[in-house]
Amino acid sequence: MKFVIITHVVHKQIKNNYFGYSPYIREMNRWLKYVGAVKIVAPLDIDYASRITATYHHDQLEFERVSQISLLSILDVLKTFFKLPVICFKIWKSMRWADHIHLRCPGNLGLLGSVIQVFFPSKTKTVKYAGNWDPNSDQPWSYKLQKWILSNTFLSKNIKVLVYGEWAGQTKNILPFFTASFSEKDIEFIDKDFSNNLNFLFVGSLMEGKQPIYAIRLVEELKASGKNVCLKIFGEGPLQSDLENYIELNNIKDFIKICGGISLIELKEEYKKSQFSILASKSEGWPKAVAEAMFFGCIPIATKVSCVPWMLGNGDRGILLSEKLDKDRNTILEILDNTRQLKITSRNAMEWSQYYTLEYFEKEIAKLL
Repeated sequence: MKFVIITHVVHKQIKNNYFGYSPYIREMNRWLKYVGAVKIVAPLDIDYASRITATYHHDQLEFERVSQISLLSILDVLKTFFKLPVICFKIWKSMRWADHIHLRCPGNLGLLGSVIQVFFPSKTKTVKYAGNWDPNSDQPWSYKLQKWILSNTFLSKNIKVLVYGEWAGQTKNILPFFTASFSEKDIEFIDKDFSNNLNFLFVGSLMEGKQPIYAIRLVEELKASGKNVCLKIFGEGPLQSDLENYIELNNIKDFIKICGGISLIELKEEYKKSQFSILASKSEGWPKAVAEAMFFGCIPIATKVSCVPWMLGNGDRGILLSEKLDKDRNTILEILDNTRQLKITSRNAMEWSQYYTLEYFEKEIAKLL
């Protein structure tokens, strides 16, 4: 099978290897186990650099470089207008070459791919929609357009769109799906101790949409309320210097630390040592940081976005944030006084997440291909 991937993920080439954002690459390597020749259509930026990277594992991989595009300003739109013909031709040519078309959405290249796939109705296709599929959520027009095209069974034929969560009123080509980070071999029961020191984690990009500052302020409030708490922040991004300045100015570096990006193996050990994870994100698809923490019994504290309320069992497997600091602090303080319930919540989170293993994920991918 000839398999083409259309993605906005920025890659970097080192000799004959192509590197990209590690969680995405790790997932795609699971798909690539079941295909023959592979073609990647994506941006290739020689200056791209991140510690959180991985490389594809496939011996018949070809890369088709396309320009990055943006629609955020008038100048960006003008630049994109002149780039579009070449990008669209490369996507069309790659789709024509392929037996199976795989789109990564949402994103600008995913939008172009969604339009161009209409002209290949007989080819089998899968779409991994890694964003928020909630029909009632407030989203950019380009995301709404992608969702409309992919949901339209007249325009999008022979296609399976994999979305996070179960949503009412969807067309037959929309399939609830998931993702996974850990193997059946990683499953273990961890009995968390909630009676003494309480370790909190933030895992994710240090950017506005993930609201790492909210995690910091929440733990800061718990500390001021007399709780023995600490917070480790794992990730990298444009807000790092601002967060470091906040920690320094407020003299809270003795219990809040920014640790940078680390490998999944190292992160696994941090999950095991921690009791809680915080993700006050404004938008998510399937938040891996939440599912990964739950796998090792961390109680997730997260906002009510996308499929998060379903993941947390509407409170049975975690704590849902209101994004009102005083209210969230008081809710958590009340919960911290009930160690018996905390252990039950931790166990519920662990049992739910450990169902979604890499082995189960690969079986579902094999069915799709």
